[in-house]
Amino acid sequence: MPNLIKMKAVVCTKYGPPEVLQIQDVEKPVPKNNEVLVKVHATSVSAADYRVRSFDIPISFWLPARLMVGLRKPRKSILGMELSGKIESIGKDVKLFKEGDQVFAASLQTFGGYAEFICLREDGPIALKPTNATYEEAAAIPIGARTAFHYLKTIGNIKSEQKVLIYGASGSVGTYAVQIAKYFGAEVTGVCSQANLDLVKSLGADKVIDYEKTDFTKSFESYDIIFITVDKCPFKVCIEALNKNGYYLNIGRPMKSLSMIWTSINSSRKVVVGKNSPETAEALIILKRLVEGGQLQIVIDRKLSINNIVEAHKYVDKGHKKGNVVITVNEDVS
Repeated sequence: MPNLIKMKAVVCTKYGPPEVLQIQDVEKPVPKNNEVLVKVHATSVSAADYRVRSFDIPISFWLPARLMVGLRKPRKSILGMELSGKIESIGKDVKLFKEGDQVFAASLQTFGGYAEFICLREDGPIALKPTNATYEEAAAIPIGARTAFHYLKTIGNIKSEQKVLIYGASGSVGTYAVQIAKYFGAEVTGVCSQANLDLVKSLGADKVIDYEKTDFTKSFESYDIIFITVDKCPFKVCIEALNKNGYYLNIGRPMKSLSMIWTSINSSRKVVVGKNSPETAEALIILKRLVEGGQLQIVIDRKLSINNIVEAHKYVDKGHKKGNVVITVNEDVS
């Protein structure tokens, strides 16, 4: 047999704390006919990476989640749900891309961003990266920004002059949600910690609420959309502040609670949780245009090397990151 070409990758050896992540030599992938081989420059530590690695799952979803993801360790052991890089080679049937293209992509279905190379389907969520964004910036778009766009525009059908509340406005999804809601002409209220009030204001929020205050719920008005990016606000509080035909959107829950189901059945309010974005390039192309047009700013909290992946996950585990934590994989991509 021919010698297999190896590459460096971060392997999740089992479920647990950041220390379960180990850098190992693994086989370099070869693109299929409809795939492109991307030399990864940057990736991120997303909420999806944290959840898979730590298996921080409500007990009621434990068994089905383990059956789906892996019983003793992740079946797809190389994490990394978003990335940017340069196409090194293409399969013989690929028409949309060519060697040398600078791209950004979501890898939520395949994982694999924590590696020097990754193969991606050309018809998946992959697009040419924004021309005015660095690789590090581009790697922080495909999950957070795409999720915010999907929930606010595709699901919530956000409109000009609507009142929108974003709970968790300083995280990855939240910082994009504030800007996307403002882009569509909404009046935006952001909820975050006191330390992040200025950041959220700088992104365009009309009002900000410090959730650390004991009486913060009294600041709630009435909203057309309530977008929960961190599942720490009681549903009862939110639903009381939601307009009659409003949307309650929550990315932090895999399934509706009984009270959510009851509300969906017995009122005109829409309750939507756990809806992943379509695995296509459509949203990425729109987001690329927004970044290039100056309407979407990418907030990066920290940039670390792939050699510091454990440190990066430890930082994200604390739950206080602002925007995105980006990981540089290959330094020599130009």
